[in-house]
Amino acid sequence: MSELPERREHHSLSMMYGTYADILFVLFPFLIIGMQRLWEGRLYETLLRPDLSIAAAILAGLAIGKFVLGLVTNRDLGRYKERIVFFIALTLFVVLGPAIILILSILGSSDVPGFVTFVQPILLIIAISLYTTAVSISNILTRFGMEESLTGTQDVAIRSDPGEPDQPRPAPLDLPRRTGNDPTA
Repeated sequence: MSELPERREHHSLSMMYGTYADILFVLFPFLIIGMQRLWEGRLYETLLRPDLSIAAAILAGLAIGKFVLGLVTNRDLGRYKERIVFFIALTLFVVLGPAIILILSILGSSDVPGFVTFVQPILLIIAISLYTTAVSISNILTRFGMEESLTGTQDVAIRSDPGEPDQPRPAPLDLPRRTGNDPTA
């Protein structure tokens, strides 16, 4: 029993690393563009281009995908379905819609208003926050659904093969540990 909180904490930490790795991979091309503009002495121009809105739109789309994944993974959500649908609507209304409008407005206009330099970073921050929330909710619902499905079958599996110890599955992004029984050791 004392191993369960440690394993959950390790799983949460692994999921956090995976989530931020996703965010860094999305932002990587925009970092390269920003570094190129910095090299040319035009870093402020990055805030007047649609780059940050594009990154926010990508992260908002990923967040919506994670929310939907949480909905389809566990069908017995009850009252939580409305909350997840609210987060989907919030993502559409607060991030994806404004990001697409900004992209189209910036690309279609030769004179970009100054408020865009403040709105785009805020959109990106909100998109990152919603994406991390979506990943957390999706993982909680996925784990909750798997725990429910395993409670009925786990006792049968343990009783059917008492010689083999019950070993937890590795969390995402974990490398398997070497044991003395490995054929490659």
